Amino acid sequence: MKFRPWGSPLLLVATVSLAYLNAFRGVFQFDDYNVIVDNPAVHSFAAWFSDAPRGIRPFLKFTYTLNRTCGLGLFGFHLFNVGVHAANTVLVYSLSRRFAGQDGDPRPGRFAGTAPLVAALLFALHPVQTEAVTYVSGRSMSLMAFFYLGSLLAYDHGARTSRRLWLQLVSPGLFLLAILTKEVAVTLPPALALWEMSRREGMEPWTVIARRQAPHWILLACAMATIAVHPGYRDLLVFGFGARGLWDNLLSQVNGVAYLLSRLVWVHRLNIDPDLPALTVWTPLLAVQAVLLLSLLVLGMSALRNAPRLGFGLLWFFLHLLPTNSVVPRLDIANERHLYLAVWGIFLAVGAGAEKLRSAKSSAWRWVRIGMISGMIVLGCFTLMRNDVYRSEAALWEDTAKYSPGKPRVHNNLGYAYQLAGYPEKAVLSYREALRLRPDFRPAQGNLAALLAGFKERFSRETRP
Repeated sequence: MKFRPWGSPLLLVATVSLAYLNAFRGVFQFDDYNVIVDNPAVHSFAAWFSDAPRGIRPFLKFTYTLNRTCGLGLFGFHLFNVGVHAANTVLVYSLSRRFAGQDGDPRPGRFAGTAPLVAALLFALHPVQTEAVTYVSGRSMSLMAFFYLGSLLAYDHGARTSRRLWLQLVSPGLFLLAILTKEVAVTLPPALALWEMSRREGMEPWTVIARRQAPHWILLACAMATIAVHPGYRDLLVFGFGARGLWDNLLSQVNGVAYLLSRLVWVHRLNIDPDLPALTVWTPLLAVQAVLLLSLLVLGMSALRNAPRLGFGLLWFFLHLLPTNSVVPRLDIANERHLYLAVWGIFLAVGAGAEKLRSAKSSAWRWVRIGMISGMIVLGCFTLMRNDVYRSEAALWEDTAKYSPGKPRVHNNLGYAYQLAGYPEKAVLSYREALRLRPDFRPAQGNLAALLAGFKERFSRETRP
């Protein structure tokens, strides 16, 4: 099917709108209360301005403040998130188009629209993206990705047209906004280098590329220095390394990255709070996971020359998990929203495979196309179902408890959701389940004690003569 120049972007925006239509039913969840609802720093622009010099992620907080003060309520938060995801989908499509004609196609560009469209549709519809879109505070990843992808596109445009404005001002400026939204954007300069290496033909000397990328690397050095001395980031690093050693974290992250990779297939088992243990020793399963991940990494490096989209895609995936799933310990081993930007690489490789099948005039292409369309519809349906889980706190944590039955925090959060919803008996059962799993779990101890004290006081009032 052929589209006018604006046809594919319009199709992608419409696809995102349909897939996330029921996301507007979602309520504030979990971290939303800490960073938005109960955070006075985002309740007015004066408070935001006062907090900005000492706080972290100031531009992210600016958007929270904008939504809080615009008068649209929760609807405005969801409208912003869905709009950002639609914009990112169009950016993914635009960037994917710049790989057209590679991978040794004897007729480059003839079927160049297949890979970009497939990659962008997968990015738009895969339900693993819901945590960064429907979960309001998951915006930190999707908004960062917007500036990140915009910076990459501006850089490529500047490199192709030799315009310094795009290379030295627009692209670095968007990079700075990405960092001010979420610090994991520090991977952009290496991503620019990977982008250049993916050009099999006509690659310029590295001295030229280094001069072109110098503003981004200088900005990266400044950002890393700021993160190192900033009290907020320093406290996070101290807490992380105090919770888990470097070697233990590396072992745990092998399992964590394998889990995240599996979510691209097991779309029916998405989980906002996965029960991933902190590992300290090798196990047979962990060894298999390590071999699989290492094989994919080696495949990416070896394919970079002869199959640029495959090589770029795999290396892009691993690069974007480095800040969250490598050496820096985090309280949670892995969260699905960290896949938001990383999965573009995998989807681009899948799109390149589809393009090759089409260009080969395979007799099976019709069935492949039917299968892909059916797959997109299935992914869209799973996205709609996943969005529906966010309709209430109780619904989200009931769903989470199905897949993390052994995690005390999940049952405590479920109990608190029941308590707020007016189901105290269910809340008591959930708190007690959390304490059965971990008797010294203080949040559940406090919540249960307060709830039982409330029962006792109410009973006393009702029986008082």
